[in-house]
Amino acid sequence: MFRFVFRLAAMVALSVSVIMAVLDTTRTVAASALVLTPLNASWLAVSPDTRAAFETFVRAKASPLLWDTVIAWVLNQPGFAVFAVLAFLLYAIGYRRQRRTGQFAAN
Repeated sequence: MFRFVFRLAAMVALSVSVIMAVLDTTRTVAASALVLTPLNASWLAVSPDTRAAFETFVRAKASPLLWDTVIAWVLNQPGFAVFAVLAFLLYAIGYRRQRRTGQFAAN
């Protein structure tokens, strides 16, 4: 059950990554220059209230140092890359190995 949830979340993250990559590609073609939109800019364009609430929550519950170092760095990366890495990690967690039983090289 949990593997299904992780694989579903990976599929959603990969879908968001592809959508963000298509948007960046369209902007790159229109501008005739490489355009990589940071996740922070995309988040602020979609929902600035949740971005501000997330920052307030992290600064209050965890540490302002965590926000200034790790989370700010992640938010400055291209959005499609962040979601692609997230999709890979979620899929790796939900991956089920194929078990090989009864297969010997010499018979």
